[in-house]
Amino acid sequence: MIKKGILLAGGNGSRLYPLTKVLNKQLLPIYDKPMIYYPLSVLMLAGIKDVLIISTPQDLPNFKRLLSDGSHLGMNFSYKKQNQPNGIAEAFIIGEKFIGNDSVCLILGDNIFYGTGFTKILKKSVYDVEKNKKAKVFGYYVNNPSRYGVVENDKEGNVISLEEKPKKPKSKYAVVGLYFYPNHVIEIAKNIKPSIRGELEITSINNSFLENNSLIVELFDKNFTWLDSGTHESMLEASNYIHTIEKRTGLKIACIEEIAYKLGYINKKKFHEIINYIGDNQYGDYLKKINNEI
Repeated sequence: MIKKGILLAGGNGSRLYPLTKVLNKQLLPIYDKPMIYYPLSVLMLAGIKDVLIISTPQDLPNFKRLLSDGSHLGMNFSYKKQNQPNGIAEAFIIGEKFIGNDSVCLILGDNIFYGTGFTKILKKSVYDVEKNKKAKVFGYYVNNPSRYGVVENDKEGNVISLEEKPKKPKSKYAVVGLYFYPNHVIEIAKNIKPSIRGELEITSINNSFLENNSLIVELFDKNFTWLDSGTHESMLEASNYIHTIEKRTGLKIACIEEIAYKLGYINKKKFHEIINYIGDNQYGDYLKKINNEI
């Protein structure tokens, strides 16, 4: 089972200026929760308890204030700084000691996922990596693929190519910000060269696995939702989407305290302590409701 997860919450958030002038974008709200709760909940649903959060030197203290050491959720949080936005693949170099000899899941801090059966997909991905020692990434149909890493498939669904933000995309399937890798991803990351953009691209890592027939790409279907919250408009859309789902279902998306309790990361006593600490507000009232239902 994959034990280690990396949550990359760096970058300068220039597309969200002036909101990000004093606050990291992953600390900005998506409806009723900080953005970082959403990718963190994905790692939790994958069964991962040990998480490394990577961010800028100036932003790390804020993440520590928000999430502490993770013990209140029955988890272990570590923190490392990324001095410059040198590319997603640098996360494996920064996190080498944290990863140790384990396989690892990497998720980007501004990615939001929602869909039926997502937990099963995550569990299957963990199994694929652990048993077959292959990497696992995901594709999602988008209208503007030039903004993303793009995966090209043949009619049988086999991967033909991967390109990072191509001017002329060969498909409309974007590689989303969720990746599962066996341990040797560390050595691959150490040996890739910066792209024309001057960054260590995650696509270079994925291409390395592809060249060795060790890359699995699963395409999300149209009933699944992936949101990349990197612009003002996409943040608003994400907030509206979360609000609509939560209002209709009466359930919260990415409620990390609820997830920790239902997964058995924390016991009932600890859950009560969290409820008392949060106090009387909409979020606390929801946790009280969950407590009364179980």
